[in-house]
Formats: sequence, structure tokens, C-alpha cells
Amino acid sequence: MPLESIALSFVPQLGMRGAAYLVEMFGSARAVYRASKEELVERCELREDVARAITLKKGFAEADREIAYCKAHGIEAVGCDEERYPRLLREAEDFPMAIYVRGDVGVLSRRAVAFVGTRKITPYGQRMCDRLVQELHELLPDVAIISGLAYGVDGECHRAALACGAATVGVVANALPRVTPTVHERLAAEMVAKGGAVVTELNSQTKQNGRFFIPRNRVIAALAAGTVVVESAESGGSLSTAAFADGYNRTVMAVPGRAVDANSMGCNMLIRNRKAQMVLSGRDIVEELRWELGLENVPQPKREQLPLTDEEAQFMTYFGADPVALEVLQSRSGMSAGELSLMLMNLELSGAVRQLPGKLYEKLI
Repeated sequence: MPLESIALSFVPQLGMRGAAYLVEMFGSARAVYRASKEELVERCELREDVARAITLKKGFAEADREIAYCKAHGIEAVGCDEERYPRLLREAEDFPMAIYVRGDVGVLSRRAVAFVGTRKITPYGQRMCDRLVQELHELLPDVAIISGLAYGVDGECHRAALACGAATVGVVANALPRVTPTVHERLAAEMVAKGGAVVTELNSQTKQNGRFFIPRNRVIAALAAGTVVVESAESGGSLSTAAFADGYNRTVMAVPGRAVDANSMGCNMLIRNRKAQMVLSGRDIVEELRWELGLENVPQPKREQLPLTDEEAQFMTYFGADPVALEVLQSRSGMSAGELSLMLMNLELSGAVRQLPGKLYEKLI
């Protein structure tokens, strides 16, 4: 029973970080409530009124109501003291005292990758969401796909996961059992029915004020080993998720796009500023996360073949049957380093070539 964990989130003037700090200091939420006022004030430097509230068991009545609410609505409340509380989430310095889950709680402890991006998704973004999720699932059938159940990239990644049989988790910025946007209620129900989950840190007594989306993004980042930004404007909200992931020492990745595309400016900026690793495939994600999978025994995922320009078709003549070194391609093509890098990136995105270790490139068509 996560009574004490939930109760701490209701203590006046304590706040999320303050509650997490106390749990770290005393080892558990239960131990916090067993501490004396003197310990709380002297050891943790709490204000006397906050310490007094804890010793008077403030928050217990609200926690009892919340537990009853969860039972009535088929929601599982998971406290930070419980073994089933996600380990990666618990490692974040501002972890929630409790999370509320519909679906499989166990899926939150799987290896997971978060996918985020713009709500104004383009056909290119849709194609990359589908490709990355499918390829990642082919390489790692047990991986969980995490996103925020919003419009655009979030919804596309959830749907791509369902289409290929991957478990997917939606982190929402409202109390359950509601789902926002309401148009995604059916999508959320399908995610739960197929072994995934919908999760929030917000209890039913939360007063909605429209300010919970950024805090929600930190939960997305903390639940995953790495975060992939698929498409983002220069000031897109998904960049906050990338910032949280970076702050938690998680791997940040981004899908590149054309320099003139507004929806790729955020991704390109992350890559340019070395805040994110460029990824073009599910295999890239696995390698960036350094997950050991015996990849030599895993078949290469099939890539969607995009039509080549005349210049790209001419460049393909520089390949033979065997992989070709980067410097050999530069010598054969006469291109500058920048031109060559752009050409190879476009060909990788088109599914015409792939990069191998040792700066080698292999022709796929």
C-alpha cells in the first residue's frame, strides 16, 4: 500500500523536489513520517511548519481518498517505496512520490526508448516514426516505446508500436482515467489492451491549470534509457524532454532533416550543438544506447526505398560489391567533406546505403 508515498505529495509547502530529497535522506516515505520534528528541521533543514505538518501525518487523509478513487476507477497507484516502481524513474532527482497507471505496471520497467516531437508532423516525420519504431522492435522485441499521447509525433509513434506489436506507454499530463486529447482515448485503450500502459504522476485531486505538460516531459525522459527527437521546430516543446533526458544523463538522439525545413530546425540544432546523436535507423538507436544484442545475428531491417536524384544515382556508381571507405568515396567523387557528408546522409535516409564500423559504407541497392 503506497499510503505514505502518496501522502507526502500532499504535504503543504513541501513540493516535489523537497519530497524526493526527504525520501533520499531517510530511505523511504514511511521513514520520513517516522522522523521527529527535530530530525526534519536539523538534519534536513526544513521549515518548522513543514516539519510539523509531516509529524502530524498531514496528507494521510488525502492519500486515503486517492487510494479509494484508484480502486473505484481501475487505476493502480505505485509508490516510490515499492519494488515495482520503475528503477530508471526512481534514479531521477525529482522523481514523483507516486505514479498512477492503467495497464501493465511491469512494462514501465522494461528497456525503453522515448520518442517525442512536433504536433505538426510532416509526411517525412511520419515515415521516420514508423521506420524507427518498427526497426527498433525488430531488433529488440521486448523494448517499450514511450511518448506523450499528444498529436503529431507522439500519436504516430504509439500507432507505429501497435502496428508492429511493440508495447507502448503514454505519459499524460492529467489525472486518470481521462486521457487528453480526448480524441486519443481509443488509442490509449488499445495501448492498454495490447500490453502497454497509460501513466501519470497527477492524482485525482489535482487542480488543472495547463502547466503540467513540461513536468510531464521529465517523466517521459526519466522512464527511458534514451530519447529520440523525431521532428521539432527551433523552439519546440519536445526540446524540453531532450533537456530533461540530458540532465538525467540519458542518451539524447535526433533525426536530421533539411536545413530549410522548419520542423527539423530543432533536431538539426541539437545535432549541430552536440546535444544529440544523429540517428537514422533503429540499429543506430540500439548502438547509441550500447545495448548488447548479438547484432551480428540479427537480420538487417528492410528499408523503404526512396527515388534517387540524378546526382545521387551517379554517386552510387562509385560503390562496388564490397564496402567502400569514406576517403575512397571522397577521392572517387571529388567532393568536399561537407558535400560528401550531406550526400551520404541523404542516401542513408533513402535506404540506398548504410554505414558500417570503421567509416565504411555499403551499397544496399
